[in-house]
Amino acid sequence: MTDVAAPHVPVLLAEVLDALQPVAGGTFVDGTFGAGGYTRAILAAGAARVIGIDRDPTAVARGRDLAAAEAGRFAIVEGRFSELDAHAADAGAVDGVVLDIGVSSMQLDEAERGFSFRTDGPLDMRMSLAGPSAADVVNTADERTLARILQVYGEERQAGRIARAILRRRAEEPLTRTRDLVAVCEGVLGGKRFGEAHPATRTFQAIRIHVNGELDELVGALAAAERLLPEGGRLAVVTFHSLEDRIVKRFFAERSRTHAQGSRHLPDVAVPPPTFRLEARQPVEPGPAETDANPRARSAKLRFGLRTAAPARDLDGAALGLPVLETERRRGRG
Repeated sequence: MTDVAAPHVPVLLAEVLDALQPVAGGTFVDGTFGAGGYTRAILAAGAARVIGIDRDPTAVARGRDLAAAEAGRFAIVEGRFSELDAHAADAGAVDGVVLDIGVSSMQLDEAERGFSFRTDGPLDMRMSLAGPSAADVVNTADERTLARILQVYGEERQAGRIARAILRRRAEEPLTRTRDLVAVCEGVLGGKRFGEAHPATRTFQAIRIHVNGELDELVGALAAAERLLPEGGRLAVVTFHSLEDRIVKRFFAERSRTHAQGSRHLPDVAVPPPTFRLEARQPVEPGPAETDANPRARSAKLRFGLRTAAPARDLDGAALGLPVLETERRRGRG
């Protein structure tokens, strides 16, 4: 085993390992490699092979160093975790999949990536470093679309006011830096108050999710993991905010159902065989020691399940609570 150092400790590490139960000789997929914390722990537990997936080129570059050190036990793939079954198609039987949803600590800490409102940098937020950036979105989207992004993906109550303020700001000059967007948010909501979240928190979250299509990717990843895992395989998912957790919670609830309750006038209706079995009370959340040491862990939740023999089936994102961004058409209009 290499002593290549991990730059940070991943959230709920012990709990994730308990959920995955890595065994000697097993094969696992880390669908969100990031800094490689889960991968290193799984390898240390005796796994024969881990396949790491990440769409961030900087994470993939770090992964290549680990792959070189691990002498065939680890492979890194640059790609989307919504396609993890394709990326691991040649791996044979996979014993477990772990997903750590959202932005990584490494991305937040790199000012030039533009994910954080705490440090100034280019208004980027692209995990893959490709496609439209956050600056493209805030400088080109119309007011209604911007407001919808902030409302749906950030659950921002002042979405309309912030959207209008963005349009006023960009009419003077484009927003190109994270400090530009922070200034708009503070102009509408005021500065940060002691004990409260920064006023730009929800806006940054919303635009980041939109730029990276994160919730659609999550739904795709859950479906891909279901397709990939054989009977007895384990899926562990760590989320950090309510939109993500709602989707994962509903996925496991729907996929573990054994019957559907009818109304008092109708009998129970049949449901497909469950594809996952839930073995413990969930969600699992970090304890005080972890949140004291790592404040970013405070909102983390772990949900996990054991794959049954039932065949994978199509997954309806809307049924899982996947938000719809498009504004609804008015009745009577095409």
